[in-house]
Amino acid sequence: MPADDERLGQLVRLLRRRSNKTQVELAKLAGVPLNDLKSIEAGNAGVVALDRIRRVLEAEGGKGRLTPWWNGAAADRLLDERHAALVERCVAVFRTRGWQVAVEVSFSQYGERGSIDILAAHEWARAVAVCEVKSAFGSLEETNRMLDVKERLAPRITFERLGWRPAVVGRLLIVPRTSAIRGVVSAHAATMSSLYPARSREVRAWLRHPVAAISGIWFVSDGRHASTVSA
Repeated sequence: MPADDERLGQLVRLLRRRSNKTQVELAKLAGVPLNDLKSIEAGNAGVVALDRIRRVLEAEGGKGRLTPWWNGAAADRLLDERHAALVERCVAVFRTRGWQVAVEVSFSQYGERGSIDILAAHEWARAVAVCEVKSAFGSLEETNRMLDVKERLAPRITFERLGWRPAVVGRLLIVPRTSAIRGVVSAHAATMSSLYPARSREVRAWLRHPVAAISGIWFVSDGRHASTVSA
């Protein structure tokens, strides 16, 4: 059996015993079939759906994340290239709409630190767009939490950088326009529609007339078809 699967099985088994649960109790709490839990603990996680593995770990207060590897660090470089391409395309769109744009804007406010992938400001409209660019989804929970923080701090960050306070703040999650990404959004439709009710067409309209706050997902071409920005 793969070493990672065996290690995962040992961890789940130890966590379950530490919390004094039976396999039946943990499977019920996680909402997974008992046979799946038994397979995980036996080191055969490869036959179990990834979402179910995550639910088992979450039921014990943990998190399950998939870390893909390809030619060593080459996978990270490939993802970074895609991320950079998405940023470049969006920056170009903002600028053609009359927005002032800054990328990788770092902040440290009230003990909260991080960086904003794209901070776009439209002084005439007193509007600012806080953009999180994701070439691939990791933890949706963490992505949404950090974007909440950045949206909340955006007025102060804008004032410190530009000397004026926005009356309108837009929150945009920018992702590649691929079937895989759309599948993730669809699989979490209730949550994503609640947090990001607007989609690409509405986002593009808002860029022209940012008269009210918006929260949306902007699906952007990955650059292989240069004539399209979103659908």
